[in-house]
Amino acid sequence: MTSVRLRRWSEPDAPLLAGANTADMTAHIAGPETDEQVARRHRNYLRFWEEDTAHMFAVLDGDEPVGGIGWWHIDRDGVAAAETGWFVLPHAQGRGVARAAVLLTIEDAAASLAAGTDLYAFPSVTNRPSNALCAGTGFELRGEEDFPFRGEVLHVNVWATTLGER
Repeated sequence: MTSVRLRRWSEPDAPLLAGANTADMTAHIAGPETDEQVARRHRNYLRFWEEDTAHMFAVLDGDEPVGGIGWWHIDRDGVAAAETGWFVLPHAQGRGVARAAVLLTIEDAAASLAAGTDLYAFPSVTNRPSNALCAGTGFELRGEEDFPFRGEVLHVNVWATTLGER
C-alpha cells in the first residue's frame, strides 16, 4: 500500500497540469485550457505561496506525482472564507488518493486559517465522483448555485466544512 502526501507546488509539477488538461478531465469545468492558460496557471500556483494567497500542492502517491490540490482565500457573501479544488490523473483514480489528499488539505487549511473559517468546494452537480468525495470527507451540502468559471457559468453543488469544528 502506498501513502499519499502533499508537496508544495514547484517548478517540476507543470506536467501535472498538462496531464489534467484533457477533454475527459475537464468535462465538468468548462473544458481544456490553451497551452498558455495552463502555463499561466502553473506560474500562479508558484506565485500564490509567495503572496500567501493560497496553498497549492502536488499530490504524491508514494513518490509519484499524480495530481494537484490546494486551497485559496475567497470572499463568500462578504465573509472571509476559503475554497478548495483538486484533480487526480486517471491512472491514479479509484485508489483513495483524492480522499487522502482532501483530508490532508483540510488539515493544512485548518492549521493556516482561523478556526471557524468555512472551506468550500464547488463541484458541478453532474460530477458524481467529486460530490461523493465531498460527502465522504466531512463537507456539508449547503445547496446549489450557478458559478462563473473560465468564462462560463457552471451549475454546482455548494459544499462546506467549518475549520476547527471537525
